[in-house]
Amino acid sequence: MSLFGGVIPITGITFLMFSLLIITFLGYALGRISIKGVNLGTAGVFIVALLFGCFFYEPLCNQLTVKMADGTAVNYAENALKIVENLGLILFVTSVGFIAGPKFFGNMKKNFKSYVALGLVVIIGGGLSAIGCIFLGRWLQPDVPHDEMTAMIVGLLSGSLTSTPAFSAAKATVDPSLEGIVSVGHGIAYLFGVIGVVLFVQLMPKFMKANMEEERAKLVQASDGEAKKYDGKLIELDGFGIAPFALAAVCGIFVGMIKVPLSAQGLSGTTFALTTTGGCLLMSLVFGHFGRIGKISFMPPETTLKVFRELGLMLFLIGAGIPGGAEFVAEFHVLYFVYGVIMTIVPMILGFLFAKYVVKLSLLNNLGSITGGMTSTPALGTLINTAGTEDVAAAYAATYPIALISVVLVSQFLIILF
Repeated sequence: MSLFGGVIPITGITFLMFSLLIITFLGYALGRISIKGVNLGTAGVFIVALLFGCFFYEPLCNQLTVKMADGTAVNYAENALKIVENLGLILFVTSVGFIAGPKFFGNMKKNFKSYVALGLVVIIGGGLSAIGCIFLGRWLQPDVPHDEMTAMIVGLLSGSLTSTPAFSAAKATVDPSLEGIVSVGHGIAYLFGVIGVVLFVQLMPKFMKANMEEERAKLVQASDGEAKKYDGKLIELDGFGIAPFALAAVCGIFVGMIKVPLSAQGLSGTTFALTTTGGCLLMSLVFGHFGRIGKISFMPPETTLKVFRELGLMLFLIGAGIPGGAEFVAEFHVLYFVYGVIMTIVPMILGFLFAKYVVKLSLLNNLGSITGGMTSTPALGTLINTAGTEDVAAAYAATYPIALISVVLVSQFLIILF
């Protein structure tokens, strides 16, 4: 097969497709294993993808190495997996936005201050735990230069919160010679950053002996109900709602590309963008809220949204998990892993306690907000299955933008100040 002036063997594409499918099968099988009512669910795919990356990333790279016309060899494995990851993310967050859209603005109207405060508490908690780890690291590892320790901790922070925007902002802010250290930190912390929040949203209802039927009822009361329905017959662009879904995603991609300057240098300096994740989430929330333009329906059927949500989450976990497994094995350091665990657990617990005792959110609203505050895509998928309702997505969607902006700023402040 010809590709950009080179030739890639058909066996390479076959091996990639086979890998994706076998990881999917084994991942879901692993996710079904339940220990005292707790299971990994779709996150089982992430574990299998990590293990695959540990042992088979190099063979995958070899299969996807392209011989160019000039005789040089280019490895396309990383790009292929990034496409899988980004496609999955687009499918997942766009589905979540459509699902949350009808109730999102009613929910925000009642709980706006609570969501903003909770998002800030979670990220500030992460920032404070990062500062603590910086000083602890300088004490335990005095031979490590201060700027290298800070770069490592900021990378760990972005990984512990599974935040790609924070990761990108950190790499753009540090000295170019330290970008590799940020990447190492992100890779080390990412594993527990995913698994920790997934387990947390399952364990907390059990620890609190929550009655899920009552909690679902409280969640419904937290919103103003569905968006207004149209009495006339709407025109559907296609029976599965794929066309309006694609339009919302395209609009979201363009919105996510808009850059807002955060420094005096304007667009040539540090900037902030919603990225594809935030842009697709925002636009699908708007599409889901209004549901139509005139007599044309722009709301996909619930079955389509559920399938795309699960498919997207699966693809995202595979695309992120395979290279993550390879990086984790190559760069693992026990002390740095512990720092990452701290930066996942501390903000999560602080946020939960703040939501429960200060702003007094119901349990499912609380946990939905925590998944948004921790910017944890996999945890939301797990929570939806645990809660037995899609309505938790509204709390995730409300807190996520606040956390997204805050974690980018906190990462940059840590580098500047320390």
